[in-house]
Amino acid sequence: MRKLILAMGGAAALAAPMAYADVIGLGANVSYWDSDLSGDVKNNGDVVDVENDLDLDSDSNVNLSAYIEHPVPLLPNVRLNYTRIDQSGRGEVSAAGFDQLSGEVDSQLELKQLDLTLYYEVLDNWVNLDLGVTARDLDGKLIVQETAGVAISETDVDAVIPMGYLAARFDLPFSGVSVGGEANMISFDGDSVFDYNAYGQYEIALLQLRAGYRQISIDYEDSDEELDIDMGGPFVSAGVRF
Repeated sequence: MRKLILAMGGAAALAAPMAYADVIGLGANVSYWDSDLSGDVKNNGDVVDVENDLDLDSDSNVNLSAYIEHPVPLLPNVRLNYTRIDQSGRGEVSAAGFDQLSGEVDSQLELKQLDLTLYYEVLDNWVNLDLGVTARDLDGKLIVQETAGVAISETDVDAVIPMGYLAARFDLPFSGVSVGGEANMISFDGDSVFDYNAYGQYEIALLQLRAGYRQISIDYEDSDEELDIDMGGPFVSAGVRF
């Protein structure tokens, strides 16, 4: 499957750096995301509903992230983020069929995202604002197989996607409590990816605890294959900051 490069048209010039960290900062966190899935998958002209037809359910959704911030002017800060989504289920495809399949089917959806984000701290006080760009390596696969037969369908997504990045956080002074949100987004020529979250955070010493809601919407088309799905639900995370 070929790599798809989506143009962003000017997102590389988001903003010049306006604030810098005084010292080098490091951080990492791990989160669990309980997401629901809805939408459609198209293959060879046939369309299947991943929720109502395939009855896909969340098995495990894990997110890992790490970042480094530094005081060097003009050089951006760096963040890495990895998300793995596994969904499986047993459903039934109508008599009209999906990619030559019909009747009871077993399905497995695996979606992996690896993000490299370069960003600047525009504000860094009780109001924090980061702007940057993200390169997302999106790798997904949906396998559908007849339960009582050997017929199988495979739909692949393989794309490197440039996206705009925005993160904001508001700290309640002297409390360790803050609220914030993050977003990666791109829309071009009928394809789009939106990934955003909102959260509340409590910080004590080096430990950061978060709880919030995350939503991912993917509308991707390549030749005779199309992925149009939404995933959303609550998440909890724990991290450290140095």
